[in-house]
Amino acid sequence: MPLLNTPYAELDLIRQPEQANDPLQAFDAADEYLLEHLHAQANDAGCRVLVLNDSFGALAVSLAGHFQVVSSGDSHLARLALEKNLARNGQAYDSVPFVPASEHWQGPFDRVLVRVPKTLALLEEQLIRLQGHLTPGAQVIAGAMIKHLPRAAGDLMEKYIGPVQASLAQKKARLLTATVAERTVATSPYPTRYRLDSPTLELVNHANVFCREGLDIGTRAFLPHLPRHLGQARVADLGCGNGVLAIASALENPDALYTLVDESYMAVQSARENWQAALGDRAVTVMPGDGLAGQERQSLDVVLCNPPFHQQQVVGDFLAWRMFQQAREALVVGGALYIVGNRHLGYHSKLSRLFRGVEQVAATPKFVILKARK
Repeated sequence: MPLLNTPYAELDLIRQPEQANDPLQAFDAADEYLLEHLHAQANDAGCRVLVLNDSFGALAVSLAGHFQVVSSGDSHLARLALEKNLARNGQAYDSVPFVPASEHWQGPFDRVLVRVPKTLALLEEQLIRLQGHLTPGAQVIAGAMIKHLPRAAGDLMEKYIGPVQASLAQKKARLLTATVAERTVATSPYPTRYRLDSPTLELVNHANVFCREGLDIGTRAFLPHLPRHLGQARVADLGCGNGVLAIASALENPDALYTLVDESYMAVQSARENWQAALGDRAVTVMPGDGLAGQERQSLDVVLCNPPFHQQQVVGDFLAWRMFQQAREALVVGGALYIVGNRHLGYHSKLSRLFRGVEQVAATPKFVILKARK
């Protein structure tokens, strides 16, 4: 894979999760543009730099040792990538502090480098949180490939930070630079809430939760077909989002023991709050993670999953396939993985390569619910 060459460093970077013969690299022209721009205007080693949404550590690893750097974002995989890429390039794995998006950073910061996230609600929440954490002469510099840079990103920066200037395009990337100006202190519109009738729930959704404004149609199709009569089964909700699958299942299975895991810190935060609201102090494990990578082999009886079909802007079934493999490893012999998926994704044939038996539990015109038994 090519090295990232910038004024700060020459780096050998890997993506997370690692994939054999991965055709994608761990940085792009927007990372290079951000680093070149920062180098042209700031060389004070005492400068405090906040890096937001740095998917694989390209920005933070480059700047480590040159500035006082803090990295923050909503991806647990991004945190793992940062730690691995620091160590891979001769630095201590914990030399750059990482603040999950579910927690608050401590300023003030002189520069903020932002990779524009796919979910603009996350960007909005981050810009609101920056208020009060920027020095008087601070700049917020957002970068993205032009095809992934919506006009609304600049509008949000203008609204919460100050006047915005767009750069010329460079290698199909563009920067938006906002200079701090006096703004009315904003109140965050997040988290949002919506209600379900069956089961009767009000669900909290922090800014980066998938389908934040209402139940996604795949989950809606899945809910009536969740397994019943589980007794004291050990159940995992893999990629739990706001926790609705596990909560609905737990309400029907009072003796089952649940683990909820997601790579989004805001999803984990939402799921934890929703579980407590619906089920009080009932025992549960809710945690950020790289899927079930940390789960003991043959330690689960049931896995529930509404698998993702993209990682940031990259669409594909790699993450789903990996989740299916993790589920197989974690399930006891005779245990079952239940999933919902779009019909056209062909999950039945994929699961048949891993599991002893695969059956269709239910179907809608768009989705299938499958049970795969180990």
